[in-house]
Amino acid sequence: MKQYLDLVQDILDNGSWQSNRTGTRTRSVPGAMMKFDLQQGFPAVTTKKLAFKSAIGELVGFFRGYRSAADFRTLGCKVWDQNANENAQWLANPYRIGADDLGPVYGVQWREWPAYKLIDSGEANGAARVADAVSRGYRQIGVVDKAEDGGSGILLYKAIDQLRQCLDAIIKDPGSRRILFHGWNWAQIEEMALPPCHLLYQFLVNQSQREISLCLYIRSNDVGLGTPFNLTEGAALLHLVGRLTGYAPRWFSYFIGDAHIYENHLGMLEEQLKRTPYAPPKLILSDRIPDHALTGKYEPEWLERVEPGDFSLEGYQHHAPLTAPMAV
Repeated sequence: MKQYLDLVQDILDNGSWQSNRTGTRTRSVPGAMMKFDLQQGFPAVTTKKLAFKSAIGELVGFFRGYRSAADFRTLGCKVWDQNANENAQWLANPYRIGADDLGPVYGVQWREWPAYKLIDSGEANGAARVADAVSRGYRQIGVVDKAEDGGSGILLYKAIDQLRQCLDAIIKDPGSRRILFHGWNWAQIEEMALPPCHLLYQFLVNQSQREISLCLYIRSNDVGLGTPFNLTEGAALLHLVGRLTGYAPRWFSYFIGDAHIYENHLGMLEEQLKRTPYAPPKLILSDRIPDHALTGKYEPEWLERVEPGDFSLEGYQHHAPLTAPMAV
């Protein structure tokens, strides 16, 4: 994890102090990148103990489309508790349903992206367009008046499973450069306890080598606490997608827009800079998860079937644990 320590050092050396919504200032740099060869090991931080079970629990919660901190807790992940129940802005938000509610956060966007079509019923091909939309899984939910011309439009809706669509595309069209999903929904940002930070995931398949890679773009990254979590989840996601589609995980590229260190995390990170990283561990997926490369059978329903215990690290050696408060 030398790349991680190099990023920390770069922020300390070249970053500038910034104020932000949390009230705890950050030292930040614009634009950062790390790239890991997963055939050389799993990108788990070793200069402190990684909260691996919590990170994997969160990822499994995303797979299931959870929007409640209580559901994440059942998976061994408590990182959403403060955002759900201690964020003053969210507590006063009219969209908050009640205790532990988070709104339509990551998993909802990944698995149930709200898609709408508004078709002008007065157009010559309006009926054909409605029929086409219905054939693609949309359903009519209403008629909308169009004040500008006095006409009306037919409103249709469907929930899109972006992650499932990615797996389908890897199987059917692995050469596509459009195998991606994202989480930024302008229409729902005000309905979330925390707008998404890790925004865009793109899968890239090397058919000749039977390898699959992932590019992840993160708009804003808490390098002290968030980066180790996000690296764990992104790499584990790539391993699982590779298992279900018959490809070996290879390159994991990690891009950050605003890479920052919170002021009250400086001590934790300065201590890590004094420590020598250990060799990376290996991620092991449970044998109960079907391997498409061996069976030839496509079983994407395992996105919902996996449990946190299906993921484990082999040969994980780490330094003593370090903690720091999360900014909310």
